[in-house]
Amino acid sequence: MFGVTTSDDYQPVTWVGRHPIHVTTLLVAVHVILMVAACFLSALGAASFLGVLVFDSAQVISLGRVWQIATYAFIHLPYSATALLWFAVEMYMLFAFGRELERFLGRRAFIVFYLLLLWVPTLFLTIIGLWMRVGIAGSATLHLGIFIGFAAIYPNVEMFLRIQMKWVALILVAIGTLAALANHLWADLIVLWTTVIAAVLFIRFRGAGPELEWWSSLKSRWQPKPKFHVVPRTTPRRTVEPENIHESIDPVLEKISRSGINSLTASERRALDRARNRLLKKPQ
Repeated sequence: MFGVTTSDDYQPVTWVGRHPIHVTTLLVAVHVILMVAACFLSALGAASFLGVLVFDSAQVISLGRVWQIATYAFIHLPYSATALLWFAVEMYMLFAFGRELERFLGRRAFIVFYLLLLWVPTLFLTIIGLWMRVGIAGSATLHLGIFIGFAAIYPNVEMFLRIQMKWVALILVAIGTLAALANHLWADLIVLWTTVIAAVLFIRFRGAGPELEWWSSLKSRWQPKPKFHVVPRTTPRRTVEPENIHESIDPVLEKISRSGINSLTASERRALDRARNRLLKKPQ
């Protein structure tokens, strides 16, 4: 199923020898390089520089640091070895599922999709920042959106212990939602659900993925129903009888002589009755 290309825009950005380099590969490389750079900055005691790049609604609104709306996702803070391990898992999800999305949507549409997942959550957080200070760093939710987009296209594909992709996506979103609610992480909750909604809507507007039965049913309930239903008048079909009665009935009589009258079908019996009635009405 995978490897299906529905766009003629699936072309590599460049080549390294015989190996094509696509947008997904470049994104993984950029994230890995910046993670390594963050590790070295932390080792040298210069990690405070990263604070200029993470998203902080107060800095965006008051200081005009609008670049934080996009740069936050490329700041990976190496808190522990566990954080680095999860970063490796995140990069695998980006490469595995992002590559399939890029192949399916095409290069330009995939770039638009990635930018949408990058900007929409922080734009919402900027609006929320007018009332409360919120911040975010890292790309975990962004790349979860890549997985959500893949699951929206291939919801019934079985992976991860033969569980369908739609249920895996639902479980991940549920875990993130419950964790954010339990710890009062309202910014994380907003980012999670704006990412999910943006991913699903983009895939739907692109015409990909199966039809959402619950959405179609909901729309049909709210759509106004016509007060009157016009039933077209049916015109009775007129049976044209053949001019020569014997020609039309000879095959039936031959079948009777060969196999008996019980071998006639219902239509042949009706034809025999019509022929008999016409013969009785025929003037002598």
